This record gives sequence, C-alpha cells and structure tokens, in this order.
Amino acid sequence: MMYSGSWMHSIDRIFVWISKAALLQLIWLSYTLAGLVVIGIFPATIAALGIARKWLQGNDDFSIWKTFKQIYVDEFKKSNVLGWVLLIVGVILYANFKVIESYPMNLPIVVPFSFYLIILFYFIIFVWSFPLLTHYNTSIFKLLKNAFIIGISKIHVSLLIMISLFSIVYVSLQFPAFLFLFFSSLIAVVWIWFSLGVFKKMDRQQAN
Repeated sequence: MMYSGSWMHSIDRIFVWISKAALLQLIWLSYTLAGLVVIGIFPATIAALGIARKWLQGNDDFSIWKTFKQIYVDEFKKSNVLGWVLLIVGVILYANFKVIESYPMNLPIVVPFSFYLIILFYFIIFVWSFPLLTHYNTSIFKLLKNAFIIGISKIHVSLLIMISLFSIVYVSLQFPAFLFLFFSSLIAVVWIWFSLGVFKKMDRQQAN
C-alpha cells in the first residue's frame, strides 16, 4: 500500500510539472505574439528563463503568469537591446558565410578558418548572454564581455548547451505537437540548468 501511494504521488507530480511546462509555453507564446514577435520574443525568452531559474532553485510556489509578466516588463528594454544586437551580428555573419561559400577556392585557408572561429565565439556569447541577463543585473557591454569569458573558460559547458539546444530544436521540428506544447519550457529549463551550475560556483568564489 505504501508503494502504491508513493507511485501515485510520483505520477501526480509528473502531471503537475507537465501542466506547468505547458502553461509556461502558452504564456511565452502569448507574450511573444503580444510584442509582435520582433519585440516580444527576447523579453519573453528572458522571462521563461527566469521562471525556469526559480524552479531549479527549488521555488515552485509562485504565480507563473504574474512572475512571467513582471520579468517581461522589467527586462523588456535590456533584453531587446541584447537580442537585437546579437541578431544583427548573426545576420552579418550569415551574409559573410554566403560570400565565403561562393568563393571557396579563391580564399586562403586562414580566411575560412578565422571566420569559423568567429562563428564559434558568436555562439558562445549567444548561449551565455541570456542566462547572464536572467541571473545578474549589469550592463549590456559587461554581459557580452562576461559571456565571452565564461564561455571560453567553460568551453565544455558551452558545447553541451549548444548541443542540447540544437537537439531540442531538431526534435521539436520533427514533432510539431511537442513544438507547440513544450518547446520554450524545455529550452528554458535545459539552458538555465547548465548555466546555474556555473553561476553558483562563481558566486561561491566571489563570496570567499
């Protein structure tokens, strides 16, 4: 009987977390669309990361909707500045990639090698900038600088984050139902889970 009660409790908690993940996805989508995507997706993503951060820190007794809205409003300007800076740089890098792809035989080997190294640096900065904005209150310049420093010094974690996020995107595209119900929630939880482990060590080192 004891095992049956424990089993039912576990099932109940699984359904509770599935419901929370689906709700977070719905709120993320709603606020992204409310900002007409172009100015909504970045603060909505930061808010989703903020919710996931609270969950992973053991705090699940709060209103997801109200907390999401508060983070969305508080970080609206900064997240859009950060997101659009990274997006514009990404578009420039993509344009350069197409140019290099068009003339593969006419370029010295150092050019594509250097370019792909820059691409790696870009993705490192990208995957650390948003969790840093969620966890620390600092300027955009310091966020980008710290994202690069942390990303290089923790290159193994950076690569794990990139692989994990790419895998989630790939699976979501293969299963549209998953994409609609859990995409942003799973992205947020996985992304912030890797990041928090690094941030906690940094915070402990600064405290000593």
